[in-house]
Amino acid sequence: MTVRGLRDMDFGDLDFEDLDLGDLDLGRPGMTTPDNGFPATRRLILKGAGSVALAGLGVAWFSQATAVAAANDRYPEDAFKQKDEKEAIRLLYGRTAEASDKVKLDAPEIAENGAVVPISVNTTLTDVTSVSFLVSENPNVLAAYYRIPPGTMPNVANRLKMAKTTNVTVIVEAGGRLFSATREVKVTVGGCGG
Repeated sequence: MTVRGLRDMDFGDLDFEDLDLGDLDLGRPGMTTPDNGFPATRRLILKGAGSVALAGLGVAWFSQATAVAAANDRYPEDAFKQKDEKEAIRLLYGRTAEASDKVKLDAPEIAENGAVVPISVNTTLTDVTSVSFLVSENPNVLAAYYRIPPGTMPNVANRLKMAKTTNVTVIVEAGGRLFSATREVKVTVGGCGG
């Protein structure tokens, strides 16, 4: 029957007040509606169970102590503002680093574009707590600083901006001591406004 057919129908003496629709199920087939009127579908129950499971996993992986420690971690703002490499290291760590063959710095010998220079570091040292990258000829020598959580593999990769040909130094803090590796990277087109 079309809409036009319904419009033209004569309902005449039909009294809608006497019509009892109490037993008529107007819901979707297979849907259960408990006494509170809230439809409990399988999809809704699975979403709820999945949310509870993910929340439980989040609590298990991130303890409150770790979250508080991360929130109270001091950002080394003064070290990032330094123009001198030795002063940046002093402000960041308070001591000097010793060269180590256990710190492997991977950087290109020649970087064609100083705006994007791929740098990575990995180490066999244990108990690594931080890794920092310094570029001695940049306007601000401290390019990146990472806090390494306990139990994390100390492999860090980054793309640095370099003003011109210069030494890149990586400092790894492990076991309360500082270790470093240095490599010269030749830059053909400067990435820091040069």
